[in-house]
Amino acid sequence: MKVHVVSLFPEFFTTPLETSLVGKAINDGHLEVVLHDPRDHATGVHRQVDDAPYGGGAGMVMMVEPLAETLDPLEHTHRVFFTPAGTPLTQEMLDRFAEMDEITLVCGRYEGVDERFVEHFIDEEVSLGDFVLLGGEVAALAAIEGVSRLIPGTVGTPRSTEHESFRNGELEEPQYTRPAEVRGWEVPAVLGSGDHGECAVWRAQQRQERTRVRRPDLLEDAEPVEEG
Repeated sequence: MKVHVVSLFPEFFTTPLETSLVGKAINDGHLEVVLHDPRDHATGVHRQVDDAPYGGGAGMVMMVEPLAETLDPLEHTHRVFFTPAGTPLTQEMLDRFAEMDEITLVCGRYEGVDERFVEHFIDEEVSLGDFVLLGGEVAALAAIEGVSRLIPGTVGTPRSTEHESFRNGELEEPQYTRPAEVRGWEVPAVLGSGDHGECAVWRAQQRQERTRVRRPDLLEDAEPVEEG
C-alpha cells in the first residue's frame, strides 16, 4: 500500500515512521509512505503558503495554489483531509482505507485551509475527535498506524485483529498474562481452567459488559451472547 502525506512539517513523521511495526511494514515493503511539502510549490522569496482570511478574523489560512499543485499529480488517489469539521475516524473507515492501493492524507495547519481547495481536491473530510490540534499531522499518523496493522504481513498473528475493540460493535475484553497472581490480584479462574469453550464464552460476555458500561452507543449492532 502507498500512502502520500501532504504536510508543511514532513519532519514530524520521521521518527514515528521508523518505529515499531510501522517501520517494520515499511522496511518489509508492505507499506510505502511518501511525504509531500506544499512549500516546494510555493512562490516568492519567502515561499508563502498562507495568508490572512477574507472578511477578517484571527489567524492565517493555507492558500489554494501550493496545495493544489501538490495534489495535482495525486488526482488518481483517494484524498483525505483532516479537519475538526470532518467525519470522526472509525475502525470501519480504517478497514476501508486499508483496502485501497493508494491514498493521500492532507494535513491542515494554522486557522484552516481555503475552502476552494477542499471543494475541488478532497474526497473525504475526517476528524480525529471532538477537539482541536495544531494541525493534521497527529491524525495522519493515527490513520497510518491504524491502516498499517491491517495490511497482511504487518501484524505477526492476523487473528489478533479479529476480536479487538470495535469489531462487531464491541470493545475488547480484558487481557491478562503471567504470573497468575500479582500483589494478591488473581487472574479470573476461567482463563486458567483449560476449557477453551468456557474461555470463549467468558470473553464474549466481557466484551458485551465492558461495551455496555463504557460505550453503550456501540451496542446497537452487537449480537447477544448466550450463557454457556
